[in-house]
Amino acid sequence: MSRIHLGQKKNARGCSCGSDVVTKTILPDKKLVVDFLFLDLQTCDRCLGADDVLNEAIQDVEHVLSLAGYEIVLRKIEITDERMAEKYKFLASPTIRLNGTDICLDVKENACGTCGDISGQSTDCRVFVFDGKDYEVPPKAMLIDALLRAVYGPVPQKRRSNSYVLPDNLKRFFAGKWNKAEGLCCGITECSC
Repeated sequence: MSRIHLGQKKNARGCSCGSDVVTKTILPDKKLVVDFLFLDLQTCDRCLGADDVLNEAIQDVEHVLSLAGYEIVLRKIEITDERMAEKYKFLASPTIRLNGTDICLDVKENACGTCGDISGQSTDCRVFVFDGKDYEVPPKAMLIDALLRAVYGPVPQKRRSNSYVLPDNLKRFFAGKWNKAEGLCCGITECSC
């Protein structure tokens, strides 16, 4: 168990009653693990935007959750190749999972110009649906709602099979990214492109 001490002030008798001292015990099972999985944090507008909004949302709820004994653990994971995509059962970029559950019930995507530029291939990235509207970067209200639901409410879950198949979209992205890194235009070493 770890303890959080915020603004520790005690009176002359060592009592913190009536002061602004907050002491909270974090129980080992009261962790909210936030996995942020993405393809690129250098160029991709969606990944960069989702990263910024996620950081803000966590900052907004962190104090409240810590008072309730919860610890937020943020893990940022760049998916660099097919092997990693398969390891994390990665379906779309960016992905935000709370205690292993994707905040999106379905995968919805549209064309992402910056990821297309990275790979030299037409690439689709995730669209976040919130209150009936589509967003290329998740709204902060959506993320705060998801963070709080992960702790205090039932998280709606779509049943998914345990089998994983790497989406064709990601296969093209990784192949194109590798080809660009190798200086190949289309994957064929002796090409007339």
